[in-house]
Amino acid sequence: MNYRHAFHAGNFGDVFKHIVLVALLERLAQKDKPFFFLDTHAGRGRYDLDGEAARKSGEASAGIRRLAAAGRLPPLITRYLGLVRGFDADNADRIRFYPGSPWIAAMLMRPVDRAALCELAPLEADCLRREFARDARFAVHLRDGYEALKALLPPRERRGLVLVDPPYETQEMELTQVADSLAAAQKHWPQGIYAAWYPIKRAVTIDGFHASLVSRGVTRLLVAELSIHPEDSAIGLNGSGMILLNPPWKTDRDLAETLPAVHAALSPSGAGGTRVEWLVPE
Repeated sequence: MNYRHAFHAGNFGDVFKHIVLVALLERLAQKDKPFFFLDTHAGRGRYDLDGEAARKSGEASAGIRRLAAAGRLPPLITRYLGLVRGFDADNADRIRFYPGSPWIAAMLMRPVDRAALCELAPLEADCLRREFARDARFAVHLRDGYEALKALLPPRERRGLVLVDPPYETQEMELTQVADSLAAAQKHWPQGIYAAWYPIKRAVTIDGFHASLVSRGVTRLLVAELSIHPEDSAIGLNGSGMILLNPPWKTDRDLAETLPAVHAALSPSGAGGTRVEWLVPE
């Protein structure tokens, strides 16, 4: 695996993904019963935005740091920014250390909740183990995340969220694997909530991905997207999206009310846009 998320930590795709993650986890935590969180491609847990990789890419400056400098924002974004600033309280004004999805989950989980974090890169998994060595709620697995969907589901908890966030080194092959894995996992654990992040580079590729999920018979399929460049721009990463299977009640409303403000903050030129749409309705 050549991909290193340290180059992209805190970019606009991370911001979008983690705002959606906060929305889902907050809804889960509203009920008293415990829930399970599975992160199939967890990374290292925290990222230094002043580190060599992040400084080289500069992507956080147009992502989390730009959003943090924005004016009045909707409640969901404010809560997300509060988590990020709280994670790095010593650098809250400029945000040096950025929390990956495992830490976003840790800050929203309760003592009764449980998480499994999967990471295939040994060095990243070692970092993850050090991050959560003292947190009994978390188990770190050095294993393939797609295999974990078969091995760790269904959990003993009846409620839960699965986050699938692979590196997409070969986009079209990875999209096929994501579609296959989501369809199989939902049949295995129908009541689970599934969220899968994907990059948007070419519209035709994403349209095919969505169609392939529908053809596989998934149920309650909601799509959320945020783009900051025109469709099919030659820049590369024009936007990103989340496939949400069986999302909690009112998630569509939460995101429809929130994502336009994220777009306004991260796309000063107004390029791109947002989308929240049911492909397979309730």
